[in-house]
Amino acid sequence: MPDEKPRLSADPMVVLLREGRVADFNRRRAAGEKADLRGCNLRGLDLRELDVTAGLDLSNAYLRQADLRGLNLAKCRLEGASLHAAHVSGVLFPAELEATEIEMSVRLGTRLRHRR
Repeated sequence: MPDEKPRLSADPMVVLLREGRVADFNRRRAAGEKADLRGCNLRGLDLRELDVTAGLDLSNAYLRQADLRGLNLAKCRLEGASLHAAHVSGVLFPAELEATEIEMSVRLGTRLRHRR
């Protein structure tokens, strides 16, 4: 896992999320636009309406205090992501993530490690 800090991406798709324009993000992604969220700082964002049905690569993303409630993240890559104080009620995580791993990340901010 990289030691680098979470990045504030200037990618237009990431900017949409930071501005709270999740519906626009979903629409543009459905139209085929790519979104590079790897290692991005998504701290405190309300992502409850994010369309993750096709999966997203959130590896090494910083999701501190993000609102993820109700999302089905089963198809998302979360290796190295940090969920410190994130709202995760009702979230379906990938089967490769153990409950203790998720709890440690939410409680202490550790980075998620998938079972091999």
